[in-house]
Amino acid sequence: MSLQICPRCKVKNFIWHIDEEVSKLTQWLCDSCGYRAEEDETLIQDCPRCHAKRVYSLLSDASGNHRWCAFCGVFEPAEALPGDSRP
Repeated sequence: MSLQICPRCKVKNFIWHIDEEVSKLTQWLCDSCGYRAEEDETLIQDCPRCHAKRVYSLLSDASGNHRWCAFCGVFEPAEALPGDSRP
């Protein structure tokens, strides 16, 4: 597991883990700013900006859904997931 650059604070301290007893989603946490998000790895796409393959993730957090590219660093709002009741 390697450190990534956090999409919120831009510090290379963003880590992931999977605990299937808790959730099948990948859990992300920044040890610098405390940003937390979940990722459904089945929704990973190619990045439309930098065209890197399979790095454009859908992160869901307390404020909504965001698309994040681990390669070029884009972090932008995304459409809500089906069945998501958050505004």
